[in-house]
Amino acid sequence: MTTGMTVLVGTIGQGVLRSNDGGEAWQRIGPNQGMHSDALVRCLTNHPTKPEVVFAGTERGLLRSDDAGRTWRSVESPLSEFCVWKVAIHPHDAAVMFAGTGTPDPAAVFRSDDGGATWKRLPVEVAETCEAVGVPRVTGIAIDPVDPRNVWVGLEVDGARVSHDGGDSWASIRSAIPNPDVHAVAVSAGPPKAVFVLVNNDVFISRDDGGTWTPVQAASVFPWVYCRGIAVKPSDPSTVYVAIGDSTPGRTGTVMQTTDAGATWKSLDLPVAPNSAMWVVDVQPEDDNVVFAASRYGYLYRSDDGGANWTKLWREFSEVSSVLWTPN
Repeated sequence: MTTGMTVLVGTIGQGVLRSNDGGEAWQRIGPNQGMHSDALVRCLTNHPTKPEVVFAGTERGLLRSDDAGRTWRSVESPLSEFCVWKVAIHPHDAAVMFAGTGTPDPAAVFRSDDGGATWKRLPVEVAETCEAVGVPRVTGIAIDPVDPRNVWVGLEVDGARVSHDGGDSWASIRSAIPNPDVHAVAVSAGPPKAVFVLVNNDVFISRDDGGTWTPVQAASVFPWVYCRGIAVKPSDPSTVYVAIGDSTPGRTGTVMQTTDAGATWKSLDLPVAPNSAMWVVDVQPEDDNVVFAASRYGYLYRSDDGGANWTKLWREFSEVSSVLWTPN
């Protein structure tokens, strides 16, 4: 197992846990490193070409690290008044960023055109309250790697939105995907190119930029239907990983993999049964055979061969929201 990497785990109430040796030893990042005490970290996202630059969405706005999560500082902006649930960075122009907010604050989508220094709220219509969650939240933002003018946003529990002009205007696709309980979105460059929208009981795929949608029919294809996290393999974007479980928070789960952009799927064998639904999965372009995945209640798994074989790391965490790794 390669140890020359830093692993960051975002948690709900324990801030960020950091390992700079691939997961052998861990440190909780605290106030003396710029992470406010007992932070609720909703997402971790790193820069596409400077992986040591990491953004954390928290209940007190956006934080930034320039040293792979060792130290953090608050990004003062309109986002400071919101709980930030998701951050996405343009794959070809890292100056362009999107951030999504939500529970307990209003759900909204913001864009930055200067690398996160300033932010503008975008005209995305969102319900004030929704069934099951109350105030909705942005649970997914995906920028099309082929045509970055296409930006996809998922909301829990208010459906999905798409912009075809880089975020200036938006349309709802709720009529095409009747389940509004969206948990994640992603775009695979393919071939074939595919847009994935994960809802709480299925995965919908479009191969024509949202013109038509086809459900995977998880009830007959997956061992469990609760779909939560997604990651696309950078070097082979027809390979996609989806974290699933039996319910929320659930008692078990697995990671599903497709190598043909969603046409067929297989369940990846984990060495220890999860203690709850599998929640997140992460791959990075520096070595996308290294895959990390975590259950909602803190089991962390690592694969060094693209998901064929896995190891459960010894450290267990509180509620996990996000995982990423960066090379040392």
